[in-house]
Amino acid sequence: MSDWFTIEKIDENTHIISEYRHWEEMHSYLLNGEQYSLLIDTGLGIENIYEQVRKLTDNPIIAVATHIHWDHVGGHKFFPEFYAHENEINWLNGEFPLTREQIKGFVVEDCDLPEGFDIDNYQMFQGTPTRVLRDNDIIDIGGRVIQVLHTPGHSPGHMCFYEKNRGYLFTGDLVYIGTLFAYFPSTDPVAYLKSIERIAALPITSVFPAHHDLNVPNSILHDMKNAFNTLMSEGKLHHGSGTHEYGYFSIWL
Repeated sequence: MSDWFTIEKIDENTHIISEYRHWEEMHSYLLNGEQYSLLIDTGLGIENIYEQVRKLTDNPIIAVATHIHWDHVGGHKFFPEFYAHENEINWLNGEFPLTREQIKGFVVEDCDLPEGFDIDNYQMFQGTPTRVLRDNDIIDIGGRVIQVLHTPGHSPGHMCFYEKNRGYLFTGDLVYIGTLFAYFPSTDPVAYLKSIERIAALPITSVFPAHHDLNVPNSILHDMKNAFNTLMSEGKLHHGSGTHEYGYFSIWL
């Protein structure tokens, strides 16, 4: 039996499926409703996440990615019903800004790959979403309502998902403990600041990131907002200004 995935419980109807053997320490989140289950991000696609999800729900499953990067849509191939933001549909049609060789380099970097995995067979997921998402759209899975928040910055179609009734905020790559990547040509540091300011104004009980440490303090939203505003005031909120350290997180511009 593979130990690639680790499953943890948030509450009776919400689980975390993690890939700790990879340097990105990817987290996907399964939200079970009364009618459907929503899988937020499908991981790297190195092993079959569908088999793990089926241990946790018998519902029809909807997959949604916080954004269309290889480590968030790798398992989409197992889920014919998936949603994506309108600003990244072109990335699902072969217009992704990195080459296949660059992506393969990220996948194999500093990780304990499972036996039998062949990077030469690795493909960036492509497909047509069954629903195109826009800011403030609602995903109703039966007894649970999830709000789509368009939060560009890390990528043009990046989304956070907010479950107001529980105070859960699933932040994707916008917020996590570690180094925030805002240096790619497809990133937008100023939009990143505006997105952080937006989510920092929400009433939140728990922040759930897509990478690394799951013990994320709610204060991270305000700490990051202050950091981005400081960079803006110093004229450093632009590509090429370097990596800026703020204790338990840093911003790479």
